[in-house]
Amino acid sequence: MFDISNTCLKKGCLDGEVAVITGSTSNVGKGFAQAIAWAGGKVVIVGRGAERGKAVADEINADNGEGTAIFVQADVSNADDIARLKEEAYAAFGKVDILINNAMDMSLNYSILESPVEDLDRAYGISARAFMLTAHAFVPDMVKRGHGAITFSTTQFHYIPGMLGGSVYTAAKAAATSECMSLSNELRGTGVNAFCFQPAGVGPVRPNSVKVVTEEMKKMRMPGFEGMVTPEASGAAMVYMLLHADEMNGTGVMVSDVLKAMDYPFPCPETLVDHKRTYTAEMPLTLMFGYMIHGFPPKE
Repeated sequence: MFDISNTCLKKGCLDGEVAVITGSTSNVGKGFAQAIAWAGGKVVIVGRGAERGKAVADEINADNGEGTAIFVQADVSNADDIARLKEEAYAAFGKVDILINNAMDMSLNYSILESPVEDLDRAYGISARAFMLTAHAFVPDMVKRGHGAITFSTTQFHYIPGMLGGSVYTAAKAAATSECMSLSNELRGTGVNAFCFQPAGVGPVRPNSVKVVTEEMKKMRMPGFEGMVTPEASGAAMVYMLLHADEMNGTGVMVSDVLKAMDYPFPCPETLVDHKRTYTAEMPLTLMFGYMIHGFPPKE
């Protein structure tokens, strides 16, 4: 039984909300879906694997009551699949209030020089193309109603040795992150908010889905946990952000910072590090690429 009642969150805090969550048949996406359902929302599980997707929906319905979750099998890069996703979501729940773009293929994470260009095409399709397709499908109605939230599970903007996500993976993530930040500005004042979430270090490294697994990746530890951040904790963080969506618009935030803000009951609080990092907002996030180099050296 999924349960986050030991947090600051209250049962029913998302009553009446309907969420579409791509890439929600496992790991962090499943955690988002379970947490939103626990908080009273209805959820649409989206993924390519029918068996896993139906199992997640069944599990959520068993925990929260029949009719809480449905599964829609879809390739998020396919326009026809997204049109069908919208049709089935509206048929089941009549509206969509929350759109979480989380789908990605972790096997598309190799280096630029050693990857076929088709890997980049596929990675862009799952992230950047899918973000635009789902935005077209669900955001206009949110704007009409003056209510909604859109988020993207970003990672890092470029490959960092030892971290999850290689060059192809992070290039695609960067493109969709840019889309999300642009959308947040387009939506300003509409009652609909868009922001990025970095669920870094959530769940174990899965060698069968990652082309390059380093020893450093295997030993990765997140502050406050014995190992990686759990999908349950990341799901709790997502609910907290959705409850503060007005404050989140146009920002990007890491899971560890959200958990600190919500006074999450960390299992290993003695390992927490006060790194003084807060969310990156507005123009700094928009101009992040411009800050990735030192620029011109100072004149003597």
